Amino acid sequence: MSRATCLAETTNGLYKAEVIHRQSWKNREAVELATLTGLDWFNNYRLLEPIDNIPPAEAEATYYRQLDESALVA
Repeated sequence: MSRATCLAETTNGLYKAEVIHRQSWKNREAVELATLTGLDWFNNYRLLEPIDNIPPAEAEATYYRQLDESALVA
């Protein structure tokens, strides 16, 4: 099994444990909204210890800002 497959299975298992199996769902739209809400938090607000406890979106913005600044200097 490849690392990508293993990571995908781990992520899927975490999603099911944290979102799907924690409650009963009224309909498909409720599951979709919960999924999107969780993804928004995961991508934009969670704090990552390896990058000084800042959210991924902030780290990405800083990275691209630094690229732009270094291109201007060069």
